[in-house]
Amino acid sequence: MKKNYYYLLLAFLILIFFLSSFKIFKWNKDNNLNEKEMQSIYNITVIDKIENDTAEEENESNLLLNVDFDNLKSINNEVKGWIQVSNTNIDYPFVQHTDNNYYLNHSFYKESSKAGWVFLDYRNNINDFDDNTIIYGHNRANKDMFGSLKDVKSENWLSNKDNHIIKLSTEKNSTLWQVFSIYTITTTSDYLVTNFDNKKEHKDFIKMLVNRSIYNFNIEVTTNDKILTLSTCNGNNQKMVLHAKLIKTQLK
Repeated sequence: MKKNYYYLLLAFLILIFFLSSFKIFKWNKDNNLNEKEMQSIYNITVIDKIENDTAEEENESNLLLNVDFDNLKSINNEVKGWIQVSNTNIDYPFVQHTDNNYYLNHSFYKESSKAGWVFLDYRNNINDFDDNTIIYGHNRANKDMFGSLKDVKSENWLSNKDNHIIKLSTEKNSTLWQVFSIYTITTTSDYLVTNFDNKKEHKDFIKMLVNRSIYNFNIEVTTNDKILTLSTCNGNNQKMVLHAKLIKTQLK
């Protein structure tokens, strides 16, 4: 009896070993695919930094991104823009499908990949920003995709105000967004509303986002402002979230 128990335990441990090895192999394979794709994307994409035509002083945080999307669209016709968050690894083209599931397990090249890709909420219209524009990405352990979004909680990141300006480029516009809230929260969908039917709901929504922030950015946000939301997982049953408001739009 004891011998049979021993063999069963050994078989179970061997199975666990092979399953774990397969997961590690798959994770490394997805990472390598990700790195190759990103390198090819950077190689074919022309990204310029252009002057802000209303800035009183020219500095790095005031410059806008001007991305040529022609080559990117030849690879993926669902590309909608490019996002860059200072002093993180977030510097990617983002895409949009007809649902919020496809790019959870597909790469920019539309190949199967657990790393997924950075994607825009299917409800959003990137050409005419909604009340709340939402972009998602996986929290990868190697800090790919939105794996470095948690870095915005660090004292070093928060103490540098230049970091608080997010750059986003679309085919139509080059834009700047001012961060006003960051937090982690038990998984909920209450911050994932894209548009509002009335002003009270909109005001209550903004108040909720500001009050949740772990840092006081001292930025006023009103119902006249367009909001950008970045969202990723943060361990089991938690989300890491960043909100910013549109402060500059410059037509290309």
